[in-house]
Amino acid sequence: MATKRPIRMFAAFQNTQYRWLFTSNMAFMLAMQGQMLVRSMITYELTQSPLYLGLVSFAVAIPMFLMAPFGGVIADRVERRRLIICGQIALILAELSILGLFATGNLQFWHLLCSSAVMGCVFPLIMPAQTAIVVNVVGKKGLQNAMALSMGGMSATRILGPTLAGFLVATLSLAGAYTVGVIFYATALLCLLGVKQNHSEREKTDKSVVSDLVEGFRYVGNNHLVLIMLLFGILPMFLAMPFQSFLVVFTEKVWPVGATGLGLLYAVGGAGSLIGSIYVAGLSNSKARLPLMMLSIICFGLALFAFALSPWFLLALPLVFIADAFASVFGTLNNAAVQVLVPDEVRGRISSFMMMSFSITPMGTLPMSMIAETYGVQTAVTLASGLVIAVAIGFYVFCKPLRFLDQRLRDNYDAQY
Repeated sequence: MATKRPIRMFAAFQNTQYRWLFTSNMAFMLAMQGQMLVRSMITYELTQSPLYLGLVSFAVAIPMFLMAPFGGVIADRVERRRLIICGQIALILAELSILGLFATGNLQFWHLLCSSAVMGCVFPLIMPAQTAIVVNVVGKKGLQNAMALSMGGMSATRILGPTLAGFLVATLSLAGAYTVGVIFYATALLCLLGVKQNHSEREKTDKSVVSDLVEGFRYVGNNHLVLIMLLFGILPMFLAMPFQSFLVVFTEKVWPVGATGLGLLYAVGGAGSLIGSIYVAGLSNSKARLPLMMLSIICFGLALFAFALSPWFLLALPLVFIADAFASVFGTLNNAAVQVLVPDEVRGRISSFMMMSFSITPMGTLPMSMIAETYGVQTAVTLASGLVIAVAIGFYVFCKPLRFLDQRLRDNYDAQY
């Protein structure tokens, strides 16, 4: 039994195509996580305002939210690998523009808003395809393990990305850090070329994009458990996960630890997410999901509440580790459950609805930034963490289909295998 568990934990890596896809995604996320730290430092240095941090995140969120459903429709109609490649090329071009502004000393705040908007347009096009392509590569039976490993890798990039970016800023410059980021984006593109073409089962269709979009919404409306799971995954992340955008404020105003402390917070939080993902990767398909999801989201809220009120930086470090670990467990289980519940012909569109959670999180940054601007960042995060717990309990009490989640997942596995 001791030897079987590690093998099961890394089972997806036996698939060569998944290894290429995993490496591509990790290079992509490593670049993105490093840029997040650099952008937050630049924004706060230029403005000295939490509100402007919220505006940068909001500039990502609006186009991401509006385009996410269309990204899913496209992912269900075209060859998914090609779609991801085109999106990554567009993002590389946008990052090269920012790099040019850095090098010439002409970077201004509105440039950051524009580049954030470009990112918000590109992500909804490639992320549903990246999610949907996983099940094409490994199949539904290997999906939970593959998604957990992907989440674990993404969490590792939250450790390595900010750490590397901070080191590059200190030893080179902001332009140097951006240059390395572009190199990682290019590496992601090259690795993706090692993945075979992955066509959607319904790639050839005479339906219009609008008809496909309506069909996706109709599917969600007629499948209450899928709808509940999508909302359950989105709402807590809207309320609380925006706290990550304000870590720079904590390290400047609450605990004066500067850039070194900011990088350490990002790294410790990423380590927590990594541990949570590794834990889920080792779970068998027969493990009950709902009790663990409820426990993890409530513990996430409690740990975040304590983090916001911590008077000491050294105490905040383990608290953010715990909070991100439980958030990772909740998010991975929720996403994998949705993917198991839906058929492949609508998988891209459902993945695009899940992508809304990525846009909802930065959208939640704006109201949190308004509260932080008036009442302080600690009050804003404390209030958000309390709401997360209340919303999670409300979902369990008032959403009856959610309480039968584990039975539905077992039925689906039995039908497939």
